[in-house]
Parts: sequence; structure tokens; C-alpha cells
Amino acid sequence: MHLPTSADDVTSSAKQTASWLDANWASWVEGALRILIIVVLAVLLRAVVRKLIAQFIQRMTREPEADADSIGRLGGLLVNTERRQQRSAAIGSVLSSVASFSILGTAALMVLSALGMDLAPLLASAGVAGVAIGFGARNLVTDFLSGVFMIMEDQYGVGDEIDTGVASGTVLEVGLRVTKLRGANGEIWYIRNGEVKRIANMSQGWSTATVDVQVGYREKLDQVTELILRTAEDFAQEAPWDELLWEPVEVLGVESVAADAVVLRVQARTMPGKATLITRGLRQRLKLAFDEAGIKLKEEDGIAAAVAAVAPADALPPSALSDPASARSLAVRPIPAPTPEEQQAFGKLP
Repeated sequence: MHLPTSADDVTSSAKQTASWLDANWASWVEGALRILIIVVLAVLLRAVVRKLIAQFIQRMTREPEADADSIGRLGGLLVNTERRQQRSAAIGSVLSSVASFSILGTAALMVLSALGMDLAPLLASAGVAGVAIGFGARNLVTDFLSGVFMIMEDQYGVGDEIDTGVASGTVLEVGLRVTKLRGANGEIWYIRNGEVKRIANMSQGWSTATVDVQVGYREKLDQVTELILRTAEDFAQEAPWDELLWEPVEVLGVESVAADAVVLRVQARTMPGKATLITRGLRQRLKLAFDEAGIKLKEEDGIAAAVAAVAPADALPPSALSDPASARSLAVRPIPAPTPEEQQAFGKLP
């Protein structure tokens, strides 16, 4: 019996290795090229997408070209650079993260598939983990998605006066998860975006200043209305009110009627968030105008006026001493002098 020598074993192993390499090198090269192409395409696609997103964000933050027709009472109010930059940066960050995660995640799965790995267990495990994370962090996901849509829809921005239902104030910071507000008393509110069901924005578009003017019942309303409009016209032509008032002041009519006064409602369209300032300034100006014109804000009480006309100026309230039969009158009545009989009787006393 012939036993193989060590040289024969080495020769046989070398032949088997060579044949195995000869049979599989093509698939290796093909797999390596496929993985390389996948990685290169993923990197290039990610770079292109991020470049497009950057151009889109740059276009959003670009200052609009102002011309003579566009410069008016708005004075650049609707072009809030800080707000636009913050909104654009948040949107760009979200889009870049989503694009990078999608592209690189897909490329990683394709590379694993090219290596011959079975992706079914991996995808099943990822699905189960995703469901578990979704249930555990559903509030966080809700806050995040709500913040994304709030920013994309431009519902509010930094500096806006808003009412979220649970709190109201000035927006200090808009985040993807939390919105920060400064309240009227100086407090800071941290509001989760997912908890906001409604938003009232008092700083977008325009505001309405409403002033209820009270005049006496006997005043002539036509003259009062003419005086209000004339005063409001002069008021609107002065600085800074000319920039804050966007439309002429209107007298809507009689709001209420009482026995001693009539209330007229005055209304004007103002710059957003400046309605309170306009109402205070207009009230002060109307008060001065009414004082100069002698217009009464309220009629005197009829009974009090009649009593004041009849009663003397130095009249005093009634006193209990005016009744001679009262106990106080009897107590303060002077003691009468004794009669002669009473004096003789007192003289006989020991």
C-alpha cells in the first residue's frame, strides 16, 4: 500500500485552493465592485441632496429685493429676517437628517444583501424594535412631528404674540419639541408642541383697535361723531401713530344706551400687536378733545341735581336735637331756676 507523502498533500491542497479561487474570484470581484458602486452612489446622492437642500434653504433666507412700490406702511414688518432664518435652519436640519438616514440606511441594507446575508431576520427585528420604540416614545414623536409642521406651515415665530390655550405670551424660541413663551408677568412657559391643539397668533396680518367712547345722553351724536373723526384724523397724521395705523378710524355707531350716557364704538385696523397702544393713545386724545369742546361724558343724576338746586348751600343734615321730645333733647335741656317756695323750703332744711 502506497501512503501519500507530505509533498503530495501540499500539492493537492494547492490544486484545490487554486481551483476554488479560480471558481470564486469572479463572484468576489463582482461583489466588491457592487459594494463599491453602492457606497459611491450613496455618498454622491447624499451630497447632491444636501446641496439641493442647502440651496433651497438659502433661497428661503434670501432678503427680498425691495422696490419703491413695496416700501410702505409695512416697513419691512412682514420680512422678519431672524424668524425666517430660524424657520429655514430648522427645516433644513430636519430635511438633511431625514435624507441622510434614508440614503445611508438603504445603502447599508444593499451592502449586507451583496455580502450574502439574509435580511429577513434583521428587518423583522428592526420592525419589532421600531414598534416598541414607537409605543415608548409616542409622545416624543408626536411633539417632533407637530413641531415640524408648525415650522413648515409658519404658524408662529420668534417675537409673535400667541395664545396656545394653555398659556399665552411672546414667543422666545421655536423648537422641534418645545416652544418657549414669555408670559405677561415675566414668567417663561415651556410648551410641548404635541400638546398644542389650537394657536391664536395676534402678530400676523393686522390687529383691530376698538375704543368705546362714552358721552352724555343729551349730547348731539352727529357733532360728537364729527369731532371723533376729526380728532382721529389728526391723530393718524402724527408720528408714531402714522406707521401704526393702517386704515382710517371708523365710528361704527351706537353700542349701548343708558339713562345717563350713550356709548359709541370706534374701530381701526393697526399694525399687528399694536392695538393696545393705539387704543390708549386714542382715548387720551379724545379725552382732551372732549374737554376742549365741553362734551360731557355722563349726565348728572336727576334727583341729586334737583336736591342740590333746592337745598341751600350751607344746609346741614337733620339733628336729633331738633325734636324737643327726644331723649337727647331732654338730657341737654337746661335746669330751670327754683321758685320762691322752693327756695323757702330749701332754707328750712337742717
